[in-house]
Formats: sequence, structure tokens, C-alpha cells
Amino acid sequence: MYNSNIKAISFAWDESKERANRIKHGVSFNEAATSFLDEYARVIFDEEHSFDESRYVLLGLSSSARLLVVCHCFHEHDSVIRIISARCATKREELEYRRFRREG
Repeated sequence: MYNSNIKAISFAWDESKERANRIKHGVSFNEAATSFLDEYARVIFDEEHSFDESRYVLLGLSSSARLLVVCHCFHEHDSVIRIISARCATKREELEYRRFRREG
């Protein structure tokens, strides 16, 4: 398990999942973690994948200026965000993000 901290936010992920994600989607979990700092990021509850734990999807701009979709869960007992997967946003998701930014 890998751990990273960004401005008092703690992140964790499985290293083998991170490697597989980097190969499949070209996005590292370190980069994905930076999208949580985007003031315009949107978090959506992922009801479809929330069986054993509550899962969320974040749509946010990374420090590399790429718009990412980051699947994650939050563990309140230890205040850690566990990143499950990350990929670049689709064109439709980019349009949604721009709409969110315009609406403020």
C-alpha cells in the first residue's frame, strides 16, 4: 500500500492497481491525487459501485492540467482517500466540467 499527503489530505492506493492503471489509462495515482486540489472539482456519489463501501467519482483538473475522472472512497476512521482508478475525462465529461465552472 502506498501513501501520499497533499496539504493535509491523505491518499492511499494499491501499488499493483496503480501500475495497471498507468498502463491502461496513462494516469498515475500521484497525478490523480492532485486533482483533489482543484477548486472547481465535482464529487459525485457512485451508487452503482457502492456495495461494500461508499464510492465516489471526482471530476477535476490535475497539476498537469489534465481533466481527470478519479474513482475513490473515503475512510473516515483514518481520514484517508483511497484511490481506486483514474482516467482522462471524455469529451462529454469535459463539457460538464466547463458548465460547472461557468455556474460557479
